[in-house]
Amino acid sequence: MTVHNGYIAHFLCYNTQRMNEQLSLVLSILVYVTGGLSLFLLGMKQLSEGLQATAGGGLRKFMAYATSNRIVGIGTGVFSTMLVQSSSIITVMLVSFVSTALLTLPQAINVLIGANIGTTATVWIIALTPNKEMLGFVGVGLGGILYFFLRGERVHNFGLMLLGLGLVFLGLVFMSNGVKPINENAEFRAVFTTMSAETFWGVVKIAAVSTLFTAIVQSSAATIAIAMALADEGLITYPVAIAVLFGANIGTTATGWIAAIGGTADAKRTALSHTLSNVLGSILLIPFFYVFFVKVGPWLFPNYAEPEMIKVGGGATVHMARHFTHMMAPIAVTDTVFAVCRGVLLFPFVKPFARLIEKLVKQPENEKPHLSTLTRGVKLSPVIACDQALVEVQFMRDSNLEMLVCARKVLEGVATPEDESHIMHREDILDNVQREVTEFLGQLMVKRLPADVAERSRRLLRLTDELESVSDEAAKVLAVTKRLRKAGQRMSDASRGVMLEVHDRVFAFAEKVSPWVKSPRPAIDLAAVQAESSSIHDLIRECRRTQLGRVGPEDPDSPIRVLVELDIINSYERVRAYYLNIAETLAGGKRV
Repeated sequence: MTVHNGYIAHFLCYNTQRMNEQLSLVLSILVYVTGGLSLFLLGMKQLSEGLQATAGGGLRKFMAYATSNRIVGIGTGVFSTMLVQSSSIITVMLVSFVSTALLTLPQAINVLIGANIGTTATVWIIALTPNKEMLGFVGVGLGGILYFFLRGERVHNFGLMLLGLGLVFLGLVFMSNGVKPINENAEFRAVFTTMSAETFWGVVKIAAVSTLFTAIVQSSAATIAIAMALADEGLITYPVAIAVLFGANIGTTATGWIAAIGGTADAKRTALSHTLSNVLGSILLIPFFYVFFVKVGPWLFPNYAEPEMIKVGGGATVHMARHFTHMMAPIAVTDTVFAVCRGVLLFPFVKPFARLIEKLVKQPENEKPHLSTLTRGVKLSPVIACDQALVEVQFMRDSNLEMLVCARKVLEGVATPEDESHIMHREDILDNVQREVTEFLGQLMVKRLPADVAERSRRLLRLTDELESVSDEAAKVLAVTKRLRKAGQRMSDASRGVMLEVHDRVFAFAEKVSPWVKSPRPAIDLAAVQAESSSIHDLIRECRRTQLGRVGPEDPDSPIRVLVELDIINSYERVRAYYLNIAETLAGGKRV
C-alpha cells in the first residue's frame, strides 16, 4: 500500500512539474510574441509618421495631381505606399479625396491597385535584412540620438523614422525568439502541424484566420511577419505561409471601412472598392494556389528548402528544417506576385467595377447631415488628420456661400420656405461642424507636432471659428427680416436697394476669398484685399447714414423699420470683417 501511494505521489509530482513547465513555456511564448508584435506595430506607426512628416504636404499634392492616366495612377499608389510604408494610410487619404471630388472613384481604384503592390515593400525590407537584431539596435540608437539630442524639425522627423525602423526589426527578432522554444516541445509542435494547406478548405481556413487577425491589428505587414517567423523556424510549411498572404491582403482593407464609417457614399464606395477587389482577386486566384503561387517563390529562389518531414511517437508528424536561409525571400516575392496578379485582373475592368460599386452603394439625397471625413477610429498621422479637417472647413466655406445666396432672396422678398429652412438647417449643421473639428484638432494638438503641422492646425481652428460666425450672421439676416414681417411692415424699395447693394458687395468679397481656403494655400495680395475690404466698410458706413436719414415724422413706423435694416447692415459689416480675417489668416498676416 505504501509503495502504491509512493507511485501515486511520484506521478502527481511529475505531472505537476510538467504542467508548470508547460505553463511557463506558454507564458514565455506569449510574452515574447505579444511584446514583439507590439514593438513591430509601434515601429510601423513611428516609421509611417516619420516618413509622412518628412514628405510633408508633398505627398498629398502628389497623390492629387499624379493621376492623369491609369498607369500613372497605379504608379502613384505604388510610390506613395512605399513612401509611407502603409497602404492603410493611403486608403484613408483616398476616402478623403473621393469624398471631396479631388479624385473620381475609377482614379482611386487605380491608386488602390498600386497601393496593394507598394505595401509589399515592407515585407521585402524584412526579408532581405541580414542581421535584424543588429540593425534594430542601430536604428533605435541612431534614431534616438537624432530625435532626443539634436535640434531641427527635419532631423527629428528623420530620427523618428529610424526609431520606427529599428523597432520594426527588434519586434521581428522578439517574435522569432518567442516561437523558437516551440520546436523543443513535441506537443506544441503538434499543434502547429494541424495547420495544413494541403487541401483547398485548409487554405480557406488559414486565409480566414489571417483575415480576422489582420483586421484586428490593422497591419498586413505584422501578420505576414509572424508567418515569416513561424516558417523560418519550421513550425509552419511554406504553403501555409502563402495561405496567410491571401487572408492578410483582405484583412488590411478593414482600416478603410473604419475611415468610412458614418461617411459619405463616396467614402463607403472607396472602402468597398478596396475590400471587394482584394476579395474577388483572392477568390479568382486561389485555384492557382498549388500550381503557381506555392511554386513561384522556390522557383525564383532555388536555394529554398522544404522542411524535412519526420515521424515522432504517437504517429504525429512534425516539421524539422534543414535550413531556411531563403525562407523569407520566397514569401516576400510571392506576396508581390500575388499583388501584381490581382492588379492585372482588375486593371482592364476598372470603370465597370466602379459602376458596380456605385450601384451597390447608392448616393442618398441631401447627403452630409453631419461630418463625414473626420476619422477617429484610425490612428492617423498629423498630416493626414489636418487634410481631413480641411475637408470639413471647405464644406463650411461652401455652405456659407449657399446661405448668403438664400439670404439675398430673403432681402428681395422672393425666398421660398425651402430657402429659409435651408439657412436655418445649415446654420445648425455648421455649429456641429465647428464643435467636432475643434474637438478633433484639439486631440491632435495635445501631441508633439512638427511646427508646420501645428501652425496649420491653429489656422484651421481659426477658419472654423470665422466661418461659423458667417453662418450665424446669415441666420440673423433671416431672423430680423422675419421680425419685420411679423410686425406687419416691409422695406421700402429704396431701402431694399441699399440692402441688396451691400449684400452684393460683401458676397463678391466672400466669393473672392473663399477659393483660397484650400491646400496648398495660394499667394495672396493682402494689401489689395485689405483695400477692397476698406472700400466695402466705407460703403456700409455711408449706407448706415442713409438709412438713419430715412427716419422722420412723415413715417411713424420708420424707427422700427430702420432699426431692423440697420441690424441687417451690421450683420453684413461683420461678414465682411470675418472674410477679411480669413484672408489675413491664410496670408499669414494675422496671428493664429
